Amino acid sequence: MSPSIVERFADDLRYTDLVAGYYLGATDELLAAIADFSAWFFALDDRHDRDVVHGRSEAWRELCAGLHAVLAEPHRHRRHADPLVSALADCLVRMGSHLADTWNSRFTEHFHPVVDAYDREFRNRAHHTVPNVAEYVELRRLTFAHELWIDLLEPTAGCELPASLRNDTVFRRAALVTQDFAAWYNDLCSLPKELAGGEVHNLGISLICHEGMSPRRAAAEVHRRVSGCVEIFLATEPAVLALADRTAQTGADGARYAAAIRSCLFNMRNWFSSVYWFHQESGRYRTETWDDRSTPPYVDDLEGRS
Repeated sequence: MSPSIVERFADDLRYTDLVAGYYLGATDELLAAIADFSAWFFALDDRHDRDVVHGRSEAWRELCAGLHAVLAEPHRHRRHADPLVSALADCLVRMGSHLADTWNSRFTEHFHPVVDAYDREFRNRAHHTVPNVAEYVELRRLTFAHELWIDLLEPTAGCELPASLRNDTVFRRAALVTQDFAAWYNDLCSLPKELAGGEVHNLGISLICHEGMSPRRAAAEVHRRVSGCVEIFLATEPAVLALADRTAQTGADGARYAAAIRSCLFNMRNWFSSVYWFHQESGRYRTETWDDRSTPPYVDDLEGRS
């Protein structure tokens, strides 16, 4: 899109609002970087969509190669000719300055599969292939970047957690279910738009195509899964707090790690309300028709076509 179209629509889309309630306690600099990273993901999603619609397979492959390259050496790509590549480099440098290299390496390790998953989705869409429910769930957890948003809880807390705590069963369950909630709620709100656009990647669409459900029943099933995520989190939350209490009693760093666990859990809980209100407020989802596949459905000005 042209800069004038971006300026016109950006505020109504509420992209930066999404992270405001999920990373409470972050420094202003970190919160700004994460908000820009969130907006970058939406820009990537639209670029992905445009390249599919216009059959730009070669351009998409070049972008994927550029994204993998920038993950390896972000400082070298801040002036890359492709704005999506340079913007990612900028976000990575800014977010990565808040914790040690071990956190940066983990974040990068989690990011490469996200790029690969977007590429798999590109091929599915290009060939009009609807994944089955299990395949879709696995792919969605990557394209939604579950692990990246969970990783960003630690710099927000100002502390990198040891693997034993980060990978603790109850901590992981609470973290992952917040992300599943976000992904499935996004699918629920996107379903009318994506059915109208002939899309193939949505949990509801997989249920319709592979489980024989009507659109109404599929929406009800997605809603059930969304509600179930809330129930699982509420059932798991006390165990995470107990983990923090036990951690506080261990070693010299126990109190610091316990505070970080509580910070992460606090912001996991905030993700539910942040995601909910974002989808009600963003113009991205207020549509049930998609007559012109050459432009995003939330853009009503021809100048915005790309």
